[in-house]
Amino acid sequence: MATRKDPFVNFNFLVEIDGITRAAFHEAGGLDSTVDVIEHREGGENITTRKLPGQVKFSSISLKWGMSDDTDLYRWHRQWVDGDPAAPRKNGSIVLLDRQGQEKARWNFFNAWPSKWTGPSLSAEANDIAIESLELAHEGLVRA
Repeated sequence: MATRKDPFVNFNFLVEIDGITRAAFHEAGGLDSTVDVIEHREGGENITTRKLPGQVKFSSISLKWGMSDDTDLYRWHRQWVDGDPAAPRKNGSIVLLDRQGQEKARWNFFNAWPSKWTGPSLSAEANDIAIESLELAHEGLVRA
């Protein structure tokens, strides 16, 4: 008898940045890459063009989390805003977990730095959690 294989759920994940695990994220996205297509026309071939792979581009990783007293990610972004020559690039992972908390998939990103920080939208009429977000530019993404 065949074993049933359910798809993974998308709400149980954590983020690791330089070995520090952070599990309280609301959302993580930008797990994609694109290979540019270079069209090349060869002499004597008037009907079609050849398609060759070009440069690989990675989308920025986007992270959203409920605002708290933890300001580590914001301070990392401020280092880049302030032009700190010691501002580090960091490696990290987004890890998808199953319902039992076991790792099912991992995406590793490399040489990341925070390119955009967004503070919470505040409203006296709302009853929502204050959400911060950060975009990370990076130089590579691999599903491990």
